Amino acid sequence: MRFVRPALMAALLLAMPAWSASLDVAWWRDGKMEVRQLRQGGTAPLPFDGARQVPLASLWKLFVYVYASDNKVAMPDYRCGGRDPEEVYCCDAGQSIGHDAALAQSCGPFFLPQRLMIAAAPWRTYWTARLGSAPAGDFAWLADPAQLAPGRLVRLDSLLRALDSIPAASRMDAEAALLRVVLDGRGAGTARWFGSQLRVKTYSWHEQRRADERIGGAAGWLADGTPIWFGGAGGSSNVFEQWAPRLAASLPPVGAADDGGCVVVDYFKRYPIRAVRGERGLAAPGPLNGRYHVQFENGQNLALRSSGELMLLQEQGGRPQLRGRFGVNEYVARVLDREASANEPEAAKALAIAARTYLQQNAVTVAGCQQIADSSATQRVSPSPATPAALAIARWTDQLIVDGVTVRYHSNQSSEGTMVWSEAVRQAKQGKHYDELLAQAYPGGALSTVGNTGARCRRLAQNEDWLARSVPRWQRVLLREAGYEAPPQAPLVCALSSGAPYSEQSRNRIFMRPLATREDRITLAHEYLHLGLRHHPRGQDEEYVERLARRLVDLNLEAL
Repeated sequence: MRFVRPALMAALLLAMPAWSASLDVAWWRDGKMEVRQLRQGGTAPLPFDGARQVPLASLWKLFVYVYASDNKVAMPDYRCGGRDPEEVYCCDAGQSIGHDAALAQSCGPFFLPQRLMIAAAPWRTYWTARLGSAPAGDFAWLADPAQLAPGRLVRLDSLLRALDSIPAASRMDAEAALLRVVLDGRGAGTARWFGSQLRVKTYSWHEQRRADERIGGAAGWLADGTPIWFGGAGGSSNVFEQWAPRLAASLPPVGAADDGGCVVVDYFKRYPIRAVRGERGLAAPGPLNGRYHVQFENGQNLALRSSGELMLLQEQGGRPQLRGRFGVNEYVARVLDREASANEPEAAKALAIAARTYLQQNAVTVAGCQQIADSSATQRVSPSPATPAALAIARWTDQLIVDGVTVRYHSNQSSEGTMVWSEAVRQAKQGKHYDELLAQAYPGGALSTVGNTGARCRRLAQNEDWLARSVPRWQRVLLREAGYEAPPQAPLVCALSSGAPYSEQSRNRIFMRPLATREDRITLAHEYLHLGLRHHPRGQDEEYVERLARRLVDLNLEAL
C-alpha cells in the first residue's frame, strides 16, 4: 500500500457513496457462531443465523489453496494467454502469476482443480480428516473439488466450521498471502483500521433474488485463527471502503497469536558487564530465571527479569555477556518499551512498524534467527518482558513494515528519512493515524509485509516420515525428561536452502536438509527436541539437547 496523502484520503472517504445500508458479520469461536449487523440508515436488516445460505462465490479458491499447500500439490505459475475473461484478475497477456498473488487477487484460472490435477479421492480424505466425518449434509459442497462453483449456496455455519477445521500450520501460507488484501488488494487502504488482524479472501457475486445486484465481502480468519465472514450490497471493494472503520470496531477481541520468527539480541554491547547477580548470589552461566541485577564496569546497575529467554554467557577471557532470544513481536514490543512507550497508540503503531523494518534491514541471519545488538547505535531493547500494552501494539502491527526506503527514527532529532518520536506523539494527539505518521516520515515508502515466518516451507516427506516412525519409540525416554512436552501436532520438516539447520518453535517447523546420514537423523532429533523443550530452560542447553538426540537415534538402531 503506497502511503496516501492525508488530504487525499479524507477526500476519498467524504466522496464515498453509500453502497449498502447494512453489513452482516459472523464469526465462529468456542464452538458457536456469533453475528453482528451494522447499519447505516435505511430499514432494519433481516436477522440471520447459521442456517443462512450464502454464495460460495470465489471463496472456493481459498479451500483449493489450503488443500494444495498442505498436501504438497505442485502449484506452477499460471501464464495468461489473453483469451480468458477471468484473467483480468490474474495478469496481462504474456505475464505469469504465482500462487500467493493468485489467491490475493482472486485468479480463478490458477486454482482450477483440473489444472492442479487434484483428484476427488484424496481431496475427500483430506476434508474428512479435518471435519471429523465424510463431507456430507451441510458439508456436501466440500465433497468433490469438481463441484466447487461460485454460485453454489452453502450454510454460513458450515462455511465457518470448515474454516475452523484448518489448523494453524495449514493456513499459515494462506494467511500470509491474504494480508495483502488490506494493503493493495480489494481492501487497499484499509490497513489503517485493521493493521494485520484481518486475513481474508474477498468475494463478489450476484444477489440471489436480483441478478442485476451484486453482493460482496470476505471470509477467512482473524490473526488468532478465528474464522470470520462478512457481506453486504456492492462488490468487495465497495464493502471495504464503506465499512472498514465500523467493521474493525465491531470485531471480537483478537487473542494472542503465535509469535513468528526468531530474534537473538546481544545485550549491552557498549557497556562491559562486571557481574550478574540473582537472589542467591552470583548467577551461573546458562538460562536466567527470576530477578537479577547487572553490574557494569562503569559502576552502574540495572535490574531485570527473565523467564529463561535471557542467557548468561562467558566471552573469551571470562567476561559475562547477556543474550536474549525472542519472537519478533516480543522483540518489537521490548524496543517500544525501551525507546518510547505505548501510551499514544497511533504513534506507538508507527514506531513498532519502523522498529520491525529496522530489524529486517539491519539484522544478520544466524542459524535461522535474526541477530542484532542492543545498542544506541542500532535499537535499544528492554531486557525485561514486554509490557502488555506494548505487546498488544506489536501484535496489532504483526508483519507490517515500510518497504522501499531506509528506515531510521530518533527520539527528538529531525533528519531526512527519520521518524521523530516526539513529533509523532504530538501529531497523534492531534488525530493523525499511524499510516499518516509513516507517510510523513518516509514519503517514498510503502506499507508492506515481511511475513516474519522464515522461508516458505518446501516439505521433506522422507524426513517427516522418519520422524513420525521414530517419535513413538522415543516416548519412554522423553516422558522421563524434565520439561518435555510433545508438540501439539507433528512438526513440518522443510528444506533448508542455506545455513545451519534450525527449528522455528512458534510455527512448529524444522528447517534442514534431506536425510542421508546418521548425522542428519541426529540433527532432526536435535531440532525436534528444541520443539519439545520449547517452554523449558533445558531447550536452550545445546550440549544436553545434542546428547539426548544421539541417545534417541541409538534407540532407533536398537529397534532394528
